[in-house]
Amino acid sequence: QVQLVESGGGLVQAGGSLRLSCAASGRTFSSYLMAWFRQAPAKEREFVARIIWSSGNTFYGESVKGRFTISRENAKNTVFLQMNSLKPEDTAVYYCAAKKIGAGPYNYWGQGTQVTVSS
Repeated sequence: QVQLVESGGGLVQAGGSLRLSCAASGRTFSSYLMAWFRQAPAKEREFVARIIWSSGNTFYGESVKGRFTISRENAKNTVFLQMNSLKPEDTAVYYCAAKKIGAGPYNYWGQGTQVTVSS
């Protein structure tokens, strides 16, 4: 049973930084894609970033490119999202997600962590 547990959300002023963590358990993730999504009130869920666990290859959504960095620490089975130069429009619930490489939609999700950026 795959479990993803996010942490690290909170309230920060515009221009500040936060680092989110996603602790993954339940299997070996070497053949998995790990990703971050976010959803703001009354908006659709938005892709933020993803990383291929085995290679570390990353890809970012346009709205966060150059400000956010996704990474993973193999020893701790944890994925991170370093968020810098935060803007009020980054306010959302951030979700960690996982799927096997080559699979369809992301099928494992965490419970989410709230990020609020004040202006």
